[in-house]
Amino acid sequence: MVFASHEKRAKAKSGHCTKSLELRPTEEFYSAMKSNRAFLLLDLLFVVAACRLAAAEPEFVSLFTEDGAPKGWLVRAWDEVRNPAQGNPAWKVEHGVLHGGEPRGSWLLSEKEYGDFELEFEFKLGETGNSGCALRAPLYGDPAFDGMELQMADFRYNTSAKDSELTGGIYRAIAPTKQVYKPTEWNKYHVLLKGSHLKVVLNGETIQDLNLDEQNQTVKRHNGSDAPPVKDRPRKGRIGFQELSRGAEHVQIRNARIKVLD
Repeated sequence: MVFASHEKRAKAKSGHCTKSLELRPTEEFYSAMKSNRAFLLLDLLFVVAACRLAAAEPEFVSLFTEDGAPKGWLVRAWDEVRNPAQGNPAWKVEHGVLHGGEPRGSWLLSEKEYGDFELEFEFKLGETGNSGCALRAPLYGDPAFDGMELQMADFRYNTSAKDSELTGGIYRAIAPTKQVYKPTEWNKYHVLLKGSHLKVVLNGETIQDLNLDEQNQTVKRHNGSDAPPVKDRPRKGRIGFQELSRGAEHVQIRNARIKVLD
C-alpha cells in the first residue's frame, strides 16, 4: 500500500523530545483500490455468465436406461404405425442393449416428438439384417415415406437394393455419399437434424450433409404410389427403430442417446 508522511511534530515534555509520525492513504492508494474492486466485479460477472451458459447448454440423454420392455415407447406395425404390430413382438433391453422384437415387422417409436436434435447410437445386424431409424415420423403411415427412415440394412438382405436402400441412405430418397457399413459388426451413427439441415456420420465418416428443402425428387412407396418428397415431410415427429430382419438374428442397439436442440 502507498502511504505518505503527513506531519512531523516535535514535542518537548519534561526535558524529553518525542516525535510522532501520522500516516494517511494517498490518492494513488484510493485509485488502486477502486481499480481492484472493478476487476473483481468483472470477474464475478464473467463467472455468473459462464454458469448461466453452462446451465442452458443442452445435454445428451440416454434413451434406454433400464432393462426390460422400453418405457416411453410404442410398438407399431412396420407399414402403418396407426396399427399395433402383428404377433405382439416384444422389444426388450438386456444389459443396456435393445433387441428387436420377434416376429419381424415392427417399429419401436418414441412417445415423445422431436424437432431439432442430435442422435447417437450403435447398431449391429446379422447377415440378413434389416432395420432403420425413424426421424421426425408422424404417428400415421409408414415412417420411411411419411417421415424419414435412415436405413440400416445388410447388403445380403436384398442383393438388388439401390444405394438409397442400403445403410446410410434416406430410404428410397437420398443415397449416402459413400458406403462405410461394417457387416455383422457394431456400427455407430451420429445424426444431426436442425431445421432443414441433415447431417449423418457413420463410423466417423460423413455420409449425408444436405439441405432438406432441396430434396424435391419423387419417391415411390412399396405399392407404387407417390410419397411426399423429403422437402415436404414433417419437421417434427417421433424417432424410432425398425425390426425387419430375416433369420434368427435381430437388430441390436446400444449407447442410444439424444440431445434436444429446440
